[in-house]
Amino acid sequence: MDIDVILQGDSIEVLKSLPEKSIDLIFADPPYNLQLQQELWRPNMTLVDAVDDEWDQFEDFAAYDRFTRAWLTECRRVLKDNGTIWVIGSYHNIYRVGAIMMDLGYWILNDILWIKTNPTPNFRGVRFTNAHETLLWCKKSKEQKKYTFNHHLMKSLNEDKQMRSDWELSTCSGSERLKLDGEKAHPTQKPEALLYRVILSSSNLGDLVLDPFFGSGTTGAVAKKLHRHWIGIERDQSYIKVAQHRIERIEPPLFSEETFIFENRRSAPRIAFGSLIEQGLIKVGTSLYYARPNRSAAIKLAADGTANTHVAVVRADGSLKSGELVGSIHSVGAKVAGLPACNGWDHWYFLDEQGNLRVINELREEVRQRNTSLTKIMPPLQELVLSS
Repeated sequence: MDIDVILQGDSIEVLKSLPEKSIDLIFADPPYNLQLQQELWRPNMTLVDAVDDEWDQFEDFAAYDRFTRAWLTECRRVLKDNGTIWVIGSYHNIYRVGAIMMDLGYWILNDILWIKTNPTPNFRGVRFTNAHETLLWCKKSKEQKKYTFNHHLMKSLNEDKQMRSDWELSTCSGSERLKLDGEKAHPTQKPEALLYRVILSSSNLGDLVLDPFFGSGTTGAVAKKLHRHWIGIERDQSYIKVAQHRIERIEPPLFSEETFIFENRRSAPRIAFGSLIEQGLIKVGTSLYYARPNRSAAIKLAADGTANTHVAVVRADGSLKSGELVGSIHSVGAKVAGLPACNGWDHWYFLDEQGNLRVINELREEVRQRNTSLTKIMPPLQELVLSS
């Protein structure tokens, strides 16, 4: 299968030619079926450049639904079992799209509001200004367990605050807006900032991103900048020409690929608490102190013996003992906190040699760093075999 290419043709027919379960991430910006009834004029009597292209014209809702069901069916077929899909739309179509996706077996993870900081006003003054569009982020089925979500990366992008589902971003304008003979090259060009969040949040380095309605090529441009592979499907030759020229002009990133690698907890190698004991990072008999995150002051008092807290002792097999409770860092943490579940790595603290209170997750990261360093200095197994 060719990658980093634009495939010309009808989206449904081209999708049928792609291998099953071959795509990591799909971003779809389908026709919105705007159903414009008349021309729209500004107060200064200039005509609004609205979307009136042939590709956005459908005979009726039933025709639009048949079209939507067909391309979404093919997208689900080509999507990997751990992949996800994003679909963007407005009030004209997104509710119909969402219902069809649910009928086909997709499972909605989020609906994201793209709140436009510079929306087009409602010039006639007969309704509220349409200032947002909706993105549906879905996995293939309710049963799907694994999919990519770079939670901590998006949190970092948002100044260490969990990113919300309302994204305030401007529409595509200024120098970013592509022009052809002085006019918009594409009427619904999406801003790169929007695709940056979509692709960065739900794909990894080297993943394959598909856009079945490629248009001016924003998906391909951002994918290339983020070291992802991409495939675009587009039937309009003029759009293809614009998109190809746009993507070809993007210089390869000057930074190494390591700049684009972000490990998250779900994908990081699993480390057993017992590994900390084996590697001498924590000793048998060490006291651990339980507390919720951001309560280090209370824990400090507990460590000094001036306040009550839950204390557990590390046993030789990697289990904890707190009073009559014995079990893993997770099970004991849940029981002492009265919770149904607990990630013990984030809730148990220890005193280091300098008397500083530290969360045990820091020790786990030390083990991961050691393992990574060993992997880099050890020759591949094949080389060892050949040399022997």
